[in-house]
Amino acid sequence: MAETTVLARAHTTDARGSLITALIFLPPALAVFTVFVILPIGEAAWYGFFNWNGLRVPENFVGFSNFIQLFGNKAFDRAVINNILIIVISLGVQLPLALAMAVLLAERMVGAVAFRMLFFLPYILADVAAGLIWRFMFDGDYGLLSQISQFFGGDPIYLLSDRTWAYSAVLIVIVWKYFGFHMMLYIAGLQSINRDLYEAAAIDGANAWQRFRFITIPGLSPMIRLSVFFSILGSLQFFDMIVALTGGGPLNTTHTMVSFLYYFGITRMRVGFGSAVGVVLFIICIVVAFGYKRIFMKDD
Repeated sequence: MAETTVLARAHTTDARGSLITALIFLPPALAVFTVFVILPIGEAAWYGFFNWNGLRVPENFVGFSNFIQLFGNKAFDRAVINNILIIVISLGVQLPLALAMAVLLAERMVGAVAFRMLFFLPYILADVAAGLIWRFMFDGDYGLLSQISQFFGGDPIYLLSDRTWAYSAVLIVIVWKYFGFHMMLYIAGLQSINRDLYEAAAIDGANAWQRFRFITIPGLSPMIRLSVFFSILGSLQFFDMIVALTGGGPLNTTHTMVSFLYYFGITRMRVGFGSAVGVVLFIICIVVAFGYKRIFMKDD
């Protein structure tokens, strides 16, 4: 009885301590979150109902006109398709490539650490710097790709000026830039798998594919779900490299939703229209994030 009373008092003391800690640290955090997140989101949603150039107080209320114009805009439709293409390439090419390299480099082999660093370095590089580097590489006058073509007697290749192939070049750069990040996630996941499982499977006669299918994939499933989550959300917010690489051209064929917001809203002094784009993008990201976590990551 006495022990129960002591435990109850200790539990009450811990609860009071947790409450006091929450009362001390929670209000400042909520204040910062409200000022820098909640209020800007609310203001953006409010400005989306005005024809506003970003100067003075918005007065020209247009209702849902900005949103109606948005969904009838061919450049925005193309931007949405481009974001979907990034997601498809990320899930279909980038993540499988990252997984394959992770399985290969997770083994103790000569030069494994050096290769990990080599493949991870592009992710460390700033998006703008990476975009400028690849813009030089794809340049038709003095870029490496064009120089190689001319060396073998071909014509200069103006890849980023071609409406058909410009976005393909963007997708290539995206895979190069980000697959190393996912590779390192998978390597971390592989290192947490018990090696005894592989030894037991090998003794039972399981081949390499069977060990990969029945041990590696289930063991990596939480990390794979996290990687897919990062990939999808990152694809929806892709911006910096588009500005440096193509600027949305040629003829608005390489815009993403965020670059569309910047070029058609901010730079053209149509802040109300840009706010409407931001609201739509925010809703898409929220739905995707919470929907994915609820469906695929509810046990993680």
